[in-house]
Amino acid sequence: MATEYSLKCIHCGSLVDADTRMLAHRGCTGTSFLRADYSQKQIRVNQDETSLYKFRDWLPVQRELADSSAPVTYRCSALAQHFELENLYITFSGYWPEKGAGMKTGSFKECEAYSVCASLPGSLEDVLVVASAGNTARAFARVCSRNNIPLIVAIPERNLNAMWFDHELNDCVKIVAAGGSSDYYDAIHLAELICQLDGFFPEGGAKNIARRDGMATTVLSAATTIGRIPDLYFQAVGSGTGAIAAWEANLRLLEDGRFGENKMRLITSQNYPFLLLQESWRSGTRDLAKIDPDVARQQVSQIWAPVLSNRKPPYSIEGGFYDALADTDGDVLGATNDEAKAAYRLFLELEGIDIDPAAAVALATLMKSCSDGSIEKDATIMLNITGGGVLKVQAEAPVIQAEPAAIIPREQFSLEMLGNTIPALF
Repeated sequence: MATEYSLKCIHCGSLVDADTRMLAHRGCTGTSFLRADYSQKQIRVNQDETSLYKFRDWLPVQRELADSSAPVTYRCSALAQHFELENLYITFSGYWPEKGAGMKTGSFKECEAYSVCASLPGSLEDVLVVASAGNTARAFARVCSRNNIPLIVAIPERNLNAMWFDHELNDCVKIVAAGGSSDYYDAIHLAELICQLDGFFPEGGAKNIARRDGMATTVLSAATTIGRIPDLYFQAVGSGTGAIAAWEANLRLLEDGRFGENKMRLITSQNYPFLLLQESWRSGTRDLAKIDPDVARQQVSQIWAPVLSNRKPPYSIEGGFYDALADTDGDVLGATNDEAKAAYRLFLELEGIDIDPAAAVALATLMKSCSDGSIEKDATIMLNITGGGVLKVQAEAPVIQAEPAAIIPREQFSLEMLGNTIPALF
C-alpha cells in the first residue's frame, strides 16, 4: 500500500504533490531541499518485522520490494564498558544474522536503495542512473537486480573492487566506470551526462527524499528501540546526506511527541587527509571550501574509506549539511587511517563482527571524544555503524566480482560519445 505524503519546500513552505522524481520546487526562487510531509504523524512500527518497510509510515514508497532488511539497534555492553559509557547503543546496518541484520551488501546503503526503488512505479521503463564511490553502487545494483529494475551505476574505476555480489547480476543492471584516476566527483559528472540522454533519469542523490528517508531509518531504529531520541549521534560522512537524514528523522520524532524533546548532537567524521566538510564547517560560513581537483584526487587515493570522499556535498543548500550541524550544535571530526584501523580491530575483538572502514572512522572519533572528555559518560549515544559483516557474507558462500559494461576515461566524457555507447548497453 502506498504511503500518503506530500512534498514541502523548505525555503518557501509550499506543499506540492508527492513525486520522488521531483528534486526541487520549480516555483520557488530559493535553493533548498524538498522534504516529505507524511500524513501519519505518529509512526507505527511492528518490532517483530525485519524488513525495512517496518518504517513504511515515514518512507515515500508505492510498493514493497523483496529481500530488504532493517537496521538493528542494540544496547552495547563490551564496547561501552571499555569506554566507561553507561548508555551506548549501536545501530548496525550490514550482515549479522545473529543480531537480525540481513543486508547482504554489508552496507546501510541498502536502506536508501530499497526506499528509492520502492518509490518508483513498477511500470517504469526509463533507466535509473546512480553515481557512487562504492557501497551505494553495490546496494542499488543488488536491489535492482533482485527486483528487475533497469539501472546504470557510475563508479570510479579504482573502486570497482566494491562491486562484489552474492549472486550473478541481472542483465538489467549495468556498471559504467569513470576511468583512470577518476574519483567520486568524476563519477557524478559521468552520471549527470548519462542522464541527459533520452530514456535515462537521475536518482538525485541527497535531493531525493526517498534516499534521505531511507537513511533516516537508522535513527528510527534507534529511537523506537531505546524509547527516546539519543543525545549524541556519531557517523562518518562523505556527502553528509546520512547526517541530514538523521536530523530530519529527529524533527519528525519531535513532532510525533513520544520520544522526548531533544535534538541529538550530530558528531560526524571524515577520513584524514580528505577533510572537505570539516574545513567547510570550521570556516564558520555556509560556503563549501574550495579544493583543487588534483589535490582532492591525491587525498582520496590516500584514505582507507574512499566512500567518504564526495567533492560535491550538499553543504550550502538550505536544509543541507550546514543547516543540520547548525541546528544541532554539531561538529565534524577527523580520523587517520591508523586510528580507524585500530577502531576496526577493537570492534571486531569486543563486539565480534567486522565493520567497514567508514564505520571504523566513526568509532575512531567516538574513541577520541571519550579520551578527551568531550562527552558525558551517562549520555545516551547512538553509534551508527553504517556497514559490517562483509567477512561473514563472503565466508558463507563465494562472492561474484561484477565486471563493468564500459570503462570511460575522464577526458572522453562527452554527450556524443556517451550517446553512442550507453543506450547500446540495453
